[in-house]
Amino acid sequence: MKAQDAVPANPFASAREQFDRIVRDLESETTFAMTHGDLEEHLRTEGFELLRRLFQGHLDARRPGEVAETVVGADGAARTHRREGERQLMTIFGEVTVRRMRYGGRGIDSVIPLDAALNLPVEQHSHGVRRRVALEATRGSFDDAVDAVRTTTAATVGKRQAEALTAAAAVDFDAFYTAPRADESAATGSLLVISTDGKGVVMRPEALRPATRKAARTRRHKLKHRLSKGEKRDAKRMAMVAAVYTIAPFVRRPSDIVHALAGTEPGPARPRPEHKRVWASLAKSAEEVIVEAFDEAERRDPHHTRRWVALVDGNKHQIRIMRREAAARGIALTIILDIIHVTEYLWKAAHVFFAEGDRAAEDWVTERLRIILHGRPGAMAGGMRRSATRRALDPGDRAPVDDCADYLVDYKDLMHYDAYLADGLPIATGVIEGACRHLVNDRMDITGARWGLDGAEAVLRLRALKSSGDLDAYWSFHLGREYERNHKSRFRGGVIPAVLHFPTPRSSSDRAQKAA
Repeated sequence: MKAQDAVPANPFASAREQFDRIVRDLESETTFAMTHGDLEEHLRTEGFELLRRLFQGHLDARRPGEVAETVVGADGAARTHRREGERQLMTIFGEVTVRRMRYGGRGIDSVIPLDAALNLPVEQHSHGVRRRVALEATRGSFDDAVDAVRTTTAATVGKRQAEALTAAAAVDFDAFYTAPRADESAATGSLLVISTDGKGVVMRPEALRPATRKAARTRRHKLKHRLSKGEKRDAKRMAMVAAVYTIAPFVRRPSDIVHALAGTEPGPARPRPEHKRVWASLAKSAEEVIVEAFDEAERRDPHHTRRWVALVDGNKHQIRIMRREAAARGIALTIILDIIHVTEYLWKAAHVFFAEGDRAAEDWVTERLRIILHGRPGAMAGGMRRSATRRALDPGDRAPVDDCADYLVDYKDLMHYDAYLADGLPIATGVIEGACRHLVNDRMDITGARWGLDGAEAVLRLRALKSSGDLDAYWSFHLGREYERNHKSRFRGGVIPAVLHFPTPRSSSDRAQKAA
């Protein structure tokens, strides 16, 4: 094939024509009568068309993607048959046509070197559209994502396509975080913190775990058109949320915590978490996510030179897994019970003795919190029970007191707050609580949302990448993986023949401008 046959004459002529038309429009009486808003919309529409034609012109200049050497597939067979064809690509500027040479043979799959050179996706929509859809899907519903793409680009995407593109965008999440990355150990705090929690997400019946699905199927409501007290309309699947970060020690006294929780004294500025990574999963078990958290922490501190801390809310299953993982890896792990959960139990107990709104309840909670912060939760539990007994309270009325006392006794080994504070350790799970709200609640709990497992998992992964500040690095990694999967793996040894480039013909206006 000759060069003049390979590249069309003046591939950018259409783009030049569009540009000239835009300029003529801007000089016309019609646009001089426009408001700036009308002018913005006019240029947005016409500008996208100009960009689409430029994109198309460049693709035309690269056609048909011939190669000089023999094309050999991954199966070792030479592709000796050539046939030029085309495919459509929906870009953020609109739809373009890619004309390219297919290399094949009788009974074997064709390979397309130009597709590899362009790293074209398998689906119709470009990577730019995929990224835009994925970003919008992390912010609101898929309907909103479709709307946002329609109003901010020249691409067209349906709701089902948006769901599929979002899932495709998140497919390399696990591989990204297990791949080697830059060392984050330098110039960070000496404490390495792991924290986990669970958050329920309303799911479609087929996406529930088997036991939950069975319970939902057999559940019956007392009334036909209204929920009774304690009844739930929808079933949820638990999302396991994890956070790993480093932080500098921050020495405090028990009185500092009491004043901070009461809001009476601001106290000194506390250090902020560094290199914080947060994520959540509906598809994985609590054990799998906790193991991932330990893997992430060990990647940051492979020689265990930092002080490892785990902040928990009292979930015994999670604590058992953490202890087992720490022992298996030879890690001296300090597990700390979240002080905010302790305070909530104290408040419930206080309302057994005091009416809602009674300031005496606040003083009661403050005093007992002070004792607990000095490392005496067991003594506090006994005193609370004796107070309830002296008042001859019924078992039902005193239940919050007994629950609080049981909680303090069960977890007293995780409540050495006086020592934790002296060592500068964190004692509250604010980071993981914030992750639960931001990663899960703010997106998964929007009105009317009923999730399938794949779509929900993809959205959680993308929100996690965004929250952890890893989205740009992930996207580069993802495009590299797309190239490996869709193109490199189809050629022998992963070697893709170089595509020939023919000189782009100059238009008459170009030649005249150069001569001048």
